[in-house]
Amino acid sequence: LSCMLVGDGAVGKTSMIISYIFNGYNSNYTQTAFDVFTGLVHVNGVPTRIKLIDSAGQVDLAHNVRVSLSRAYPSQLSLCLLSQEEFGHLRALCYAHVDVFILCFSLVNPVSFQNIASKWIPQIRSGNRTSPIVLVGTQSDLCQSVDILIHLAQHGTKPVAHGRATRLARRIGAGDYLECSALTQHNLKDVFDSAVFAAIKHKH
Repeated sequence: LSCMLVGDGAVGKTSMIISYIFNGYNSNYTQTAFDVFTGLVHVNGVPTRIKLIDSAGQVDLAHNVRVSLSRAYPSQLSLCLLSQEEFGHLRALCYAHVDVFILCFSLVNPVSFQNIASKWIPQIRSGNRTSPIVLVGTQSDLCQSVDILIHLAQHGTKPVAHGRATRLARRIGAGDYLECSALTQHNLKDVFDSAVFAAIKHKH
């Protein structure tokens, strides 16, 4: 099964994967444009191999992006330089091969929440109309941070409410909505379990 994490930059996608795969948070990991990790999960007692694809959040994260997809797909693509437009096109091509999407926003970044419907759903569905989506609110541990709450209040906003996110999940047709923390690992396993079950259910 292939599972791609999608969403704005700095919402914690990479941290989720690293914390899940290596059972611990690692702040020193450096992400490239597309990173691929392989893990083994047990579904109803049956071992299932899952490929986790970590996509860079910003199409314009650099004018030229070095990326190798040879680890992700058997297409023998060599390491190359991609313009912003080419990177966006490549991302759309990759969507077509994904079995399930984990669509991420930060609970303490309302803009990343707004971009789910305005940016990421259109991008995903333009390249893949059928694979299931699990909506995830990340960085739940920061919702209790006094500094974060003060910062949000100064900008006239607050953490994304659970009910608001649940309504969005229904509106975009997500199979599930969960909130998690890569730092504390709260609900982290549940996120990936939900994605695996959604992919298996869709395939059958």
